[in-house]
Amino acid sequence: MFSDVGIDFQIRESYFSVSHKNVIRGMHFQAVPHEHDKLVYCPKGKILDVILDLRNDSPTYGQYHTAELSEANGKAIFAPKGFAHGFLSLEDETITTYLLSSEYAPQSDAGVLWNSFGFEWPCTNPIISERDLSFEVFRNLKKYF
Repeated sequence: MFSDVGIDFQIRESYFSVSHKNVIRGMHFQAVPHEHDKLVYCPKGKILDVILDLRNDSPTYGQYHTAELSEANGKAIFAPKGFAHGFLSLEDETITTYLLSSEYAPQSDAGVLWNSFGFEWPCTNPIISERDLSFEVFRNLKKYF
């Protein structure tokens, strides 16, 4: 399916996370030379998925796209290289699965602060990890892509 539209997507690693309602994870990405495409789906529960364009020369740089992914709707989202990814868990015990085109490289691990790029998360009391709270605000982000 991907090759039919010109996308070379080879799965190198896969991960999953289990989240309670109101957990926000993100906005994560891997920098060059370990950047990756990511296919995300939700086999249990429901999430509001968010991707953010970080490609410097892109006409959609700084814009985001959202989609509800759930066990019920069976949808997935493809985040190409150069996009940050995050989500809000809308139900307890939600499982989110990530298929990645590169292996995890800690030296290339990076992110954008969850509330710094103009998206209004529909959650009044989010639960966010210390790691995700430490990410750079979007306006100060260096040019990664």
